[in-house]
Amino acid sequence: MIMRGPMIPPDTTTGNLLKRGQPAEWRHSDAWRVLRIQSEFVDGFDALAELGPAVTVFGSARVGEDDAAYDAARGMGRDIASHGVAVVTGGGPGIMEAANRGAAEAGGVSVGLGIELPHEQGLNEWVNLGMTFRYFFVRKTMFVKYSSGVIVCPGGFGTLDEMFELLTLVQTHKSTSMPIVLFDTAYWTGLLDWIETTLRPRRMISAWDPSLVVTTDDPQEAVRVALRDLR
Repeated sequence: MIMRGPMIPPDTTTGNLLKRGQPAEWRHSDAWRVLRIQSEFVDGFDALAELGPAVTVFGSARVGEDDAAYDAARGMGRDIASHGVAVVTGGGPGIMEAANRGAAEAGGVSVGLGIELPHEQGLNEWVNLGMTFRYFFVRKTMFVKYSSGVIVCPGGFGTLDEMFELLTLVQTHKSTSMPIVLFDTAYWTGLLDWIETTLRPRRMISAWDPSLVVTTDDPQEAVRVALRDLR
């Protein structure tokens, strides 16, 4: 493109880029959000591409150190790390902190993939490889892409969301099949009964879908099942 005489614009592209004092409304446009989303994927892939084998532990952020579930998750984190496998969590407190703590205490790789939330203050102190994401869907992609097995401990809406999204991806073959363990049988019994007695008879799921998960009350068995595809 050639412009001469009166067709030459008063500004140049570089000049506009370097101009000071410009309004910043563009930061809130969808186009800019797309670039931020892209950058989160790039950062996540860069950070985790050489992670090696890993198991993700999901669970509640509201569990205290005095809870039996905390001790169980800590033991599972330690056990996973002792096999030379990284432990991945959401990086928050509660069950996540416990699993990260067990992995770190065992000298293993303790990964925390956090999310920006108003009521949470960054990653727990036991994370030795961590990232904080703006977008839930980018974070979930990292969980699924880099995990060879998953242990789901008792948790609330966030834990259920992560569990069902993973089950959906495996069910629809969008993700490679992997062992999914539900720890604490009593906690999950009501949900599993509803799946078997309501969803399955009404053909909302396939007959084999409930077999996508394994339930156990034994932390060591949970780890064995989660590591099944790595043997």
